Amino acid sequence: MAQLDESRTLFDARHLRWADPNGMVGLLVAGVVAGKKQGTLPRLEPPESADVTGYLSRMAFFEAARGVFDCDPPARRPPARDSDVLLEITPITANADVHEVIDRVQSKAGSILTSKLGYPATAVVQFSVILSEVCQNIIEHAEAPGWVAAQSYNWARRLGRNVVVISVMDVGRGFRGSLGDEHSARYGDRWGDTTALEAAFLHGLTRFPDSGRGQGIQQIRRQVRRWDGAITIRSGTARIGQVPEWDDQPPLSDGLEPFPGAQISIVLPAKAGE
Repeated sequence: MAQLDESRTLFDARHLRWADPNGMVGLLVAGVVAGKKQGTLPRLEPPESADVTGYLSRMAFFEAARGVFDCDPPARRPPARDSDVLLEITPITANADVHEVIDRVQSKAGSILTSKLGYPATAVVQFSVILSEVCQNIIEHAEAPGWVAAQSYNWARRLGRNVVVISVMDVGRGFRGSLGDEHSARYGDRWGDTTALEAAFLHGLTRFPDSGRGQGIQQIRRQVRRWDGAITIRSGTARIGQVPEWDDQPPLSDGLEPFPGAQISIVLPAKAGE
């Protein structure tokens, strides 16, 4: 990232060689933040690699980037016939978007979960619940635009198995802002980004006064644990996670660079031996 002039930022991706869903959606978040600060769209120089731009195109990155970056997208390429893209980058602004996402992934999710992860056919229902809940989190808590994307990969070196990666990010109030009105008083001086994440992730606290709403994160954690998966949430200057044995990242980190809104990342691995 560089400064074009005093009022405009350049995101130089010409030498980019790889970007997963978290990286692509994170780039959109960074573009929104830069645009708000400067009052003008930042400039994005696309990757020079045809393979990378083709992948970004299949993930609908350049479509999502309209209105976020000043960018000259590459010429359109036909989508790959056998694509591991489970869900292209999709904006989430209303409940209708969540329903559309679930409708779009139903058939493809069933195929990828059973053939690549070795999950039972019934897993598509639980997967749809996870996807719905993380998207709904944007609607109920962020009160700002967000995006979701998902893809299947072969983590040959890192894990030796196939995985599905789900990434959801928004540029909203974050967990501290969302929960503050309802819960900050009881924590007093201890209230902050880390405390807010612990309250939501570990204790199931929500911004809703009635206990019947906002329990989505707890449902997600339980199902991800059953599949030996990983889930992390980053908001503000903190990150918290449910870390399986195959992952070596710390379950809690603070003092990070501030992240606007919230980032939820989920990794679902294939069953051992698949």
